[in-house]
This record gives sequence, C-alpha cells and structure tokens, in this order.
Amino acid sequence: MRQLREILRLKLGCGLPQRAVATAVKAGKGTVSEYLGLARAAGVGWPIPEELASDEALEARVFGVKADAQSDRAAVDAPLVHAELRRLGVTLSLLWQEYLEANPLGYRYSQFCEHYHRWRKRLSPVMRQVHVAGEKVFVDFAGKKPSVVDPLTGEARPVELFVGALGASSYIYAEASERQDLGSWIGLNVRMVEFFGGTPSIFVPDNLKAAVTGPCRYEATVNRTYEEMAAHYGAAVIPARAYKPRDKAKVEVSVLLAERWIVASLRNRTFFSLAELNEAIREKVRELNERPMKRLGTSRRELFEKYDRPELKPLPPARYEMAEWKECGVNIDYHVEYEHSLYSVPYALVGRRVEVRATARCLEVYLRSTRVASHPRLSGRGKVSTLAEHMPAAHRAHAEWSPSRMIAWAEKTGPSTRHVVEAILRSKPHPEQGYRACLGLMRLGRNHGDDRLEAACQRARSLNSENYGTVKNFLRSGMDRQPLAASGPEPSLPLHENIRGAACYGETEVLPC
Repeated sequence: MRQLREILRLKLGCGLPQRAVATAVKAGKGTVSEYLGLARAAGVGWPIPEELASDEALEARVFGVKADAQSDRAAVDAPLVHAELRRLGVTLSLLWQEYLEANPLGYRYSQFCEHYHRWRKRLSPVMRQVHVAGEKVFVDFAGKKPSVVDPLTGEARPVELFVGALGASSYIYAEASERQDLGSWIGLNVRMVEFFGGTPSIFVPDNLKAAVTGPCRYEATVNRTYEEMAAHYGAAVIPARAYKPRDKAKVEVSVLLAERWIVASLRNRTFFSLAELNEAIREKVRELNERPMKRLGTSRRELFEKYDRPELKPLPPARYEMAEWKECGVNIDYHVEYEHSLYSVPYALVGRRVEVRATARCLEVYLRSTRVASHPRLSGRGKVSTLAEHMPAAHRAHAEWSPSRMIAWAEKTGPSTRHVVEAILRSKPHPEQGYRACLGLMRLGRNHGDDRLEAACQRARSLNSENYGTVKNFLRSGMDRQPLAASGPEPSLPLHENIRGAACYGETEVLPC
C-alpha cells in the first residue's frame, strides 16, 4: 500500500494537483481519484492515524469500505473457477458470462478476473499452472528408490520408482522397475496409460536417455521408439527443458508425494520380489489418489473422474509392441547386420544408409520412411535371412539350385550323367562347392545335346575320371562318338619260340667280389 500512502501524502499533505500526483506515483489520474475517494469515504486523512500504521490495517480500512459498498454483488467462487478452467476450451471470459447470467448485478469482467487472480496467488507456486483436462501426462523417475531383498543372499538392492501424473487432476501412477533402460521405460508408459484407461495428447518426460537421445533446450531429439509408442496411442512427446523443473512441476510434486507416501511409508517392510513390491505400491497409490487435497478439498480420483477421464483418448485395439530402431549400412553382399545376424535388402541399396526396426517377432528395414524389406526375427548369432527377390538375377539363379535338383536334372539326361554329377558333389567338402561344375555340365548339354553329354559321361565313368574337365575334353575332341572297347578277360600272350616266358627271369645267384 505504499502507492496509497504516497498519494495521500502528496495530495493531502503537500497539496499537489491530481495530475502532478499521478505523474509522481506513475499511476493514472483515474486511479488517484478512486483512491482519494475511497480514503475520504473511509475517513482516512493526512497524517494517517497511528492505528493504520501497517499496510494490512490501511488496506482493510480503505478497501473494506469499497467491499461494503458493493456487498450486494455476488461473490466470485474462485475455487470453482479454478476447477472449471481445467476443462477443455474453458476460459475466464466464458466463466464470467455464466457468472453474469446467474448474477446480472455481479462484477464486471476485470473485477471478476481480479478476484480470481487474487485468490490464485494464495496457492502454492506449483499449483498456479492451469492444465487442460486430458492434455498432458508428466512422467519421471523418483530420486529416492525402494529396495528389494535377495532371498538367497539377504542383500538389498535398490530399484527404480516410475511416477506419472495427469496435468488437470494430478492423478498419480507409480510402479517399481529394475532399470531405466528403453525396454523398461516403454513398458512403464504402456502400463500407465492402461491404468488411466485412456491416452493424453502429450507425454512430458524428463531428459533421461530412454526418452531423449539429443537433449536441446529448443529442439530436443526424442528417442525413435518412444516417439513411435506415443504415435501408436495418438499422442506426441514434448520433453521438458533440461534443468527447468518448473516445466514439469506437476510430476515434481507427484514424485515428492510418492517418496513420502510410498517409499517412506514402506520403509519398514521387506520385499523379496519386484512383484511383491509393486503390489504394495498399487495399494499406496490407491490411498494417495483417494486422499482429499488440503488446498482444493477434493481427491485426485474425484478430479480425474470429473475432468481427465472424459477427455482422454480411447486406447487402441492392440497394445503397443516394443520395437527398437537402429541405423545401419547396407554391406556389399546386400545384407544389414543386427545383433550379429544378417538380413537381406534389395541389392540396389548396396552402400546406402537404412533404418532397422526390430520387434520380438520381425525385423523391418526402412529407407526414408519407406519399408524396403521385412524378415522374421532370427534368434542366436551368425544366422542369415536372404530373400530371393533381393538378389541379382545371376545370384538368384545360383541360389535356386540344390543337390537334389542337380541330381534330378542329371537323371533326365541319363544314368551316366547322374553318376558323374553325384561323384562331383561327393568329391567336395561341401556340396555347394560342386555347383559350378554341375552347372558347367548343364551348359555342355545345351551346346552339344543330351545324347552326346550322356556318351561323354559314360566314357569318363569307364575311365574313373568323373569330372567336368574330362567330359568337356571328350566333347571337344569328339571322343564321345567313338565306341567303347568291349569288356572281357585280359588276352593271353601268344605262343612263339622267341618268347621265353617268366621262367627265364628267375632268381640269379650273386657272386661275392
């Protein structure tokens, strides 16, 4: 009330005109005139009486008269106005129109707003924010952690406490988790919206790694998996600024409540499993949501049922399936590597950068948001998944052959050709190493005809030289057209006087030197 005192001093004590007083106190002439009129009506002059030495006493005397003079006007129900502002699309102007319809002689718009703002200043700083119903959910991990005891060793290990709070009603969800990794973070958010029975429009997380990959005050980079999860539920992710707790004041208060009414209240209980701890946390969350708040005189559950629940979006038919994203390069063999396994992509993408989306059941490859490949997820290490349509034509033709198909083709040509093909495949440590030689035999059959190929294989078989080179040489030289020698007993030596026989080559005596 220093301005009121100064106005009274300059006008009543110094006798300055109202224009000069208004200039001195940096106020409008109307304000100066109004204050002087109120002081005159209250019987306050200069010097100010000793009983009005305090600002509170002076304010009560001067402005109390104004309130008495306007006592016929209906009072502004500030708590109701504060609650109604949480509804979607509700403004002070709309609430004033409704107030005026019920009270035609009530306050004008400026005084209506003044009464509400004066009441709101008495709330705690974090409660001054007006949140639209169903718009935001604030999520974070608590600093103070509960613990779980190992039943074998008796060692207590701390676990994480996840807390989420809706903006309009402050309705709280809490759950303990082993870690803060991406999988745990996504699972906690999914179970939170299922607990609410609907989805808000905006998720407001802190700058933890599972939610934000590139912290920035103006344009933070949201984790691709978290962004996809929010899109699945028809929401967006807007991270709070780093080191700006007022951006998420709602969850800061909720975290403090969770630490006091959950962690602290369970300090004397021992839990041997995470499931046992979460069962106790659920009970404490229920009690916390049903406890009336001192400032507003109502519980979080009542506010949730009245404001947030009707505005939440319905849950989608299917639950979000966790998917991880990773940027990969396409190798020269038109495969990408993910967790030590290889997956093929169209060979034209060799050397390009692509994005891999992996779920528990499948793996998808995207190029500039367009899916170019999809594979069943491989388990283990060193596995390969190759689709024929991703291969060049030459590679595809080679990949379509198998030992059984090679033998089936050879059998159509003839038994000798089949024998040679089987011999080639058996001679290699791995059957695929003999494919090239078998494909060479096939080309020889197309160039020279199946009959000549069968004859050449028969001749190679008779000489125990079952390989591609021998068959090729027979066809090139025309040996396949020559008849094979008749098989029979070996001919005996003819009888002749000049043929002495084996008896002439008996052992001879070696004489000593």
